[in-house]
Amino acid sequence: MADDQKPKTKLLDELEKGPWPSFVKEIKQAGEKSPVCDDLLGQLELSYEEKKGHWKHGGIVGVLGYGGGVIGRYSDLPDKFPNVAHFHTMRVNQPAGWFYTSDAIRTLCDIWERHGSGLTNMHGSTGDIIFLGTKTSELEPAFKELTEAGFDLGGSGSAMRTPSCCVGPARCEWSCYDTLKTCDDLTRQYQDEMHRPPFPYKFKIKCSGCPNDCVASIARADLSIIGTWKDDIRQDDAAVAQYARAGLDIRKDVCDRCPTRCMEWDGQKLAINNRECVHCMHCINVMPKALRPGQERGATLLIGSKAPIVQGALLSSVLVPFVPENELMDTLKELIRRIWEFWDEYGNNRERVGELIQRVGMANFLDAIGLDPAPEMVAAPRDNPYIFFQKEEAAAEPEPAGA
Repeated sequence: MADDQKPKTKLLDELEKGPWPSFVKEIKQAGEKSPVCDDLLGQLELSYEEKKGHWKHGGIVGVLGYGGGVIGRYSDLPDKFPNVAHFHTMRVNQPAGWFYTSDAIRTLCDIWERHGSGLTNMHGSTGDIIFLGTKTSELEPAFKELTEAGFDLGGSGSAMRTPSCCVGPARCEWSCYDTLKTCDDLTRQYQDEMHRPPFPYKFKIKCSGCPNDCVASIARADLSIIGTWKDDIRQDDAAVAQYARAGLDIRKDVCDRCPTRCMEWDGQKLAINNRECVHCMHCINVMPKALRPGQERGATLLIGSKAPIVQGALLSSVLVPFVPENELMDTLKELIRRIWEFWDEYGNNRERVGELIQRVGMANFLDAIGLDPAPEMVAAPRDNPYIFFQKEEAAAEPEPAGA
């Protein structure tokens, strides 16, 4: 499109100013190859002017045999912006840990330039490679080339969404289990649930190798798998002393910031009460050469987080405090089976697992999936939503002496 024919984007141009990267600048550059990008900017500028979105959700659109992986989207101004009359999104299953070769990325970009707008999002909030904008007629050809190149579509709709994980043991010394293998095994195990939506709503699984939780599973995953350890923190006293000599205020910057105050520094030696440690990783992050996770490693399983879409945001709750690494996959398969059976039977339409637990109560949920409550589920003694006392029980308790 000639420059004098390109849409005027006075408001969007403001987003190119300043020191930060700009999606507007990137779309304009992509517009040198694809006329889709010019119409995309034109419609977005109009939305900014009118304070009204002009996309219609496309309903049922996809590739043969799959019910997920494609998000249908249409413009409600097809005559004004014909190149985005169809603007479907494809979700492509990412490799575990987001590791690519240069050839793989070139292959993906070439496929999308042939069949779509050329615009990508690396990566979506679930983790997928996002291909932004194509016509209905290009979905099957794009899918064919993707599968021939070794890629597959991810999850969308009321399905198991594409599992994602941190880089784990590939690059991180804190990883307490093999996140890459776990993510890959789960993806292969649940292909049908990912490609053919069977659930009341979406179900996300995210794997973090340690409590730093670099994929934010505790805030965004229906099932969070967070690496942890069961024994004591490994401690190198000589390295601790070296940190102190180098100027680190261990009392102020380590001990006083420990959430359970389980550490003491007398100026010479660091003492850790590991029975009180909650594995927050703060001390290890501050002194990585002196402190390391223990050797009895595994994962904590948590349930029920979500973003505030239908109802408010939820953070995950502990479901299984510790699973040894060598038992992790078998435990996950059995646990997922039980959760899905109960959710499928009693979940309402567009109700996430965390919302179901809120509705029926954690006690009933645990009973339904055959798990006993654990102390780690107690947020505060006598003040948490999982324990209830009958009035007659409370009345029968003896009054404390001197009352």
